Amino acid sequence: MDTGIKTRVERTFLSLPRDERETIISHGTALRLSDLRKRLFLAESKVRHFEEKYQVALAQLDADGLPDDADYEMHEDYIMWHHWATVAGKIKKSIASLEEIAQQGLYIGELSYAGY
Repeated sequence: MDTGIKTRVERTFLSLPRDERETIISHGTALRLSDLRKRLFLAESKVRHFEEKYQVALAQLDADGLPDDADYEMHEDYIMWHHWATVAGKIKKSIASLEEIAQQGLYIGELSYAGY
């Protein structure tokens, strides 16, 4: 977003009454958390699928290395397995940050808005 437009949007948002800003952020946080939890479920399901398929945890496979007789499919799965593990890790961090916002609130002091 253009910096000038972003600044105007921020100013417009900050011009709203405090309770209205809190409501918007609260609802947005709840919606985003819901979306992230769905994505986390998908990513963790993919990781579990590979763990069940190969009967090993990714960390152990990384430590041991791929077997000498690993076929093309296992190499491809290994790449996707890492992808989904990375996605799950990033989503967990995002969820933790948003849950902290939801629990503590957005305001630091009476007049300053966190992040601005």
